[in-house]
Amino acid sequence: MKEIQYKTTKNFSENELKDLFLSVNWSSGNYPDKLVIAMENSSSVFTAWDGERLVGLINVLDDGIMTAYVHYLLINPEFQGKGIGKSLVNYVKDKYKDYLRIVLIAYEKETPFYKNMGFEIGDEKAPMFITSLWT
Repeated sequence: MKEIQYKTTKNFSENELKDLFLSVNWSSGNYPDKLVIAMENSSSVFTAWDGERLVGLINVLDDGIMTAYVHYLLINPEFQGKGIGKSLVNYVKDKYKDYLRIVLIAYEKETPFYKNMGFEIGDEKAPMFITSLWT
């Protein structure tokens, strides 16, 4: 493993995204053509690279002034536990430090990580979503 390089980019090949998303068993990896467009249309994308290999990614959708929503944070399992996720979250926290809030939805097992990064679980709030039939 080389030293991890961090970049801001929205340009990916389908295979780069497919490999990363499927490495964590996310079904969106089965739609790499859609992921390419999703990254191009994201407000911000911060990435982690081991040489030419995409090993981590965080993307954000924002309204330009008040709210930033972290949609994806994923790290290839071979590279988890090395501080990559923390670094990517810190890039987001720094870029959006003047916003009123940074929002995300976390699976319960991931909440300790996000709490450690300064996020709080909202009282009397529940994440809600509709999942399309293609997932």
